[in-house]
Amino acid sequence: MDKFRMIFQFLQSNQESFMNGICGIMALASAQMYSAFDFSCPCLPGYNLAYSGGILLVPPLVLFLLGLVMNNNVSMLAEEWKRPTGQRHKDPAVLRYMFCSMAQRALIAPVVWVAVTLLDGKCFLCAFCTAVPVTALGNSSQVPSLAPKELTRMLARIPCREIYDGEWLLAREVAVRYLRCISQALGWSFVLLTTLLAFIVRAVRPCFTQAAFLKSKYWSHYIDIERKLFDETCTEHAKAFAKVCIQQFFEAMNHDLTLGHSHPRPAKAPAEGSEDERGKLHGITDQGTMNQLLKSWHNCKPPLRLDQEEPLLENGWVGGVPGPGPAPILRKEVATYFSKV
Repeated sequence: MDKFRMIFQFLQSNQESFMNGICGIMALASAQMYSAFDFSCPCLPGYNLAYSGGILLVPPLVLFLLGLVMNNNVSMLAEEWKRPTGQRHKDPAVLRYMFCSMAQRALIAPVVWVAVTLLDGKCFLCAFCTAVPVTALGNSSQVPSLAPKELTRMLARIPCREIYDGEWLLAREVAVRYLRCISQALGWSFVLLTTLLAFIVRAVRPCFTQAAFLKSKYWSHYIDIERKLFDETCTEHAKAFAKVCIQQFFEAMNHDLTLGHSHPRPAKAPAEGSEDERGKLHGITDQGTMNQLLKSWHNCKPPLRLDQEEPLLENGWVGGVPGPGPAPILRKEVATYFSKV
């Protein structure tokens, strides 16, 4: 059990590396899914393109949504986007940085699916088999003798070896090689373009907007750390609150039971542990106050200015200059919030 706890703590402390690993696993899984997928072209005019388009677009969309769902920052981004402004303004640059960071990771698996699909060529062959230039690759003298619908029906059967009956007009192997060559060329072009785009986004962008990039990255980490520390503080407070409530319940029951005896027992002195738990409550000892505190945190987050020498603001916050970093600011900020509200 301790090993699993250590692994969980390591993943929490290295969330970025963990998410990169998850995205890599999803990319490998998408390639393995395609290799295990039984591609069955309908070989019917009008249906080939729809089926191939669905295979090429629907799974990448599903993988992209899964990549977003598995990213914990989705809820954080939505909360930051929809929360009231209160005393802390919302920076659109930080929100854009958070969304771009999530989207870049979530796009890895869809890009791998599309690249593998194009490099394999089956999907492209099924979609564009009716567009093969018969006059250039086949027996052009037989083309005028066929009606356009009959020619389209015959070409639509090219992906299906067992039902194709047009060898006298166009050799199936010639058409397959022709379309797979085009598909693989598009696949490698797609890989090249996505690689160049990723390089530009990851390497070139910070060079032109370094100050804005560092600011967005810093406050994005701050929001993530703030939420984690607030959740930890709320968990600690809830645990202490529940423990004190249970102790008071048992003490009251013990008092009622002792009243029924002829020789009541002397009241026991409060234990040291109980005093420690009461200290963690920060004076918040009833449900209404706690609900008001949580509502106030959502509606009116404190300004990011901490200095004990300056007077308190109307809502109990301390003004001043920004602190040295997210963790020192947050530990003082959350403690101040619970003690002053």
